[in-house]
Amino acid sequence: MMDLAILPSYIAVILLFLAPPGPDMLYMLAVGLEGGRLSALRAILGIGTGMSVYAAAVVAGMGGVAQSHPSVLDAVRILGAAYLLWLAYATMRSARRAINGNGDIAPGRWYLRGVLVSLTNPKIILFYLAMLPQFIGSADNPEFQMAVLGAINVLMEVVLYGCIGMLSGFFHARLTGSTKATVALNYVACAVYVVLAAVIVVEILLA
Repeated sequence: MMDLAILPSYIAVILLFLAPPGPDMLYMLAVGLEGGRLSALRAILGIGTGMSVYAAAVVAGMGGVAQSHPSVLDAVRILGAAYLLWLAYATMRSARRAINGNGDIAPGRWYLRGVLVSLTNPKIILFYLAMLPQFIGSADNPEFQMAVLGAINVLMEVVLYGCIGMLSGFFHARLTGSTKATVALNYVACAVYVVLAAVIVVEILLA
């Protein structure tokens, strides 16, 4: 059986981690501005999928392998920074062509982008490694307990950041009738991607 007594404290800790602005929150703001509310919804589902993969890896006992090879994690983070820079380039290209709506980005691409952004952020697996074992409590099945806790974390981020992304998508919907506004929104999203990539690089250099 699960130890349900730890849920209030676990949820409180997760909210403390999710509330401050972070990479995922900023990414969802950029997606909403660039692609609109439906794009934000698809992107957050992609992020949730990537987080679920890392949570499952920790539950299956593979998280320790990643933790013991920090160079591999750094390589994944570098790939993540490179991917964000590519997103910045693609967004700038869209801005220059003043494409309205989702432009030439297929709906499924937003989901895939979310998955890739999540999977190239190995800090997620380190978070699960640090947090999930702390809330096993008196559960009879530690693996099941951690799996449920991981699912709760994914659901909370999908709901919270999904709402933020859709809220920023409101501005996209209101302003896409204007070519100048569309260009401006895309440039703002481009700047966010560049900042996120720069933060990753700085963190690697300072580690």
